[in-house]
Amino acid sequence: MERFLLVCLGGAAGTGVRYLISLWAGHRLGSSFPAGTLIVNVVGCFLIALIMQLALSASWSHNLRITLTSGFLGGLTTYSAFNYETTRLLQEGATRTAVLNIGVTTIGCFVAGLGGLVVARQLVGAGSG
Repeated sequence: MERFLLVCLGGAAGTGVRYLISLWAGHRLGSSFPAGTLIVNVVGCFLIALIMQLALSASWSHNLRITLTSGFLGGLTTYSAFNYETTRLLQEGATRTAVLNIGVTTIGCFVAGLGGLVVARQLVGAGSG
């Protein structure tokens, strides 16, 4: 039950952060491209790789790891929103923007995940593997 509550608490925090980032991105970058969703997905990919590598290398408690990953990052990242927004762009005839969103999100998240892994390994001094 404790682990469940920790995941719920982390998820609530992640959801709140996602909301704030979406508001900020909408105000600063406009609403023609779903930049808020892209930002949280790329940052989330970086952070999950960073956290998992650090957690495994430094033997973090399972409760801390699951709170940060399934909880906070589960609330922060928004694949379902990415899917909906991309589908909406296609339905509205904004095919180029939809394809751009797919490409930038896919490549950006992959690169961010690799970046998180590299940073974590540098922080703990681990080699490849």
